[in-house]
Amino acid sequence: MAAEEPQQPQSEPLGGSDADGVNCLAYDEAIMAQQDRIQQEIAVQNPLVSERLELAELYKEYAEDDHVYQEKIKDLLQKYSYIRKTRPDGNCFYRAFGFAHLEALLEDGQELQRFKEVSARSKEELVAQGFTEFTIEDFHNTLMELIERVERRVPLPELLAAFNEPATSDYLVVYLRLLTSGCLQRHRRFFEQFLEGGRSIKEFCQQEVEPMCKESDHIHIIAVTDQCPSVCLSVPFRRWSPCARRATTSTSSLSLTSVCLSVCLSLSGGGAHVQGERPHPHHRCR
Repeated sequence: MAAEEPQQPQSEPLGGSDADGVNCLAYDEAIMAQQDRIQQEIAVQNPLVSERLELAELYKEYAEDDHVYQEKIKDLLQKYSYIRKTRPDGNCFYRAFGFAHLEALLEDGQELQRFKEVSARSKEELVAQGFTEFTIEDFHNTLMELIERVERRVPLPELLAAFNEPATSDYLVVYLRLLTSGCLQRHRRFFEQFLEGGRSIKEFCQQEVEPMCKESDHIHIIAVTDQCPSVCLSVPFRRWSPCARRATTSTSSLSLTSVCLSVCLSLSGGGAHVQGERPHPHHRCR
């Protein structure tokens, strides 16, 4: 009888066993499910743009014995009369900027017409840069429809309701992101000096500007204000710094202003606060 050949051990796939793959997939799905639950909780607790709130509401966000923050809030109370909170979903800056600007234009017909003209031709400028027209058209139409509402002098509650409709509000955010991306790419030689990691400005825009829920930094703020002539953006940033008794303020503008907006970026739970009342003249950019 011939000798039996020894059985060769079966080799496992290079990527590991099927069980390991299943476990990794289940782990990823669990993380995504947790993220969805967190986003749902945020959506339930926070409107996209809130009603006007007394600025003193900010006191509730910090302990009474945190004297550094309490002093900074007192400083804000001297400049602003109310706030509107926005949902901390990564889109808060664009949403706050869009609402604050259109709210201001309800009372400024001349600036409204200038903004309408700039917005109307912005789509062709993006298309000329290589953006696909049929991809951006719906988002551009949403912006123009909101401008037309303001032109009709709709009541403020109606404008607020529009910004709390996810489809309308998110479409506006998308278009503001596209405008920001377009500006950064047009002035890439300037903005690339501020990028880290060896990325090109196009890569930065594809990864950090155009996708929804990506947070904004100074570079985004400069670019978006460049799309709105005559707009100055004041950004009081509340950070814990015992050396500075006032809320740090950063002002971004590429032109002198006839409309001065203010957006407060908060470290307490995220979100941007649309500040009420225009800053006094000495707080405007020069």
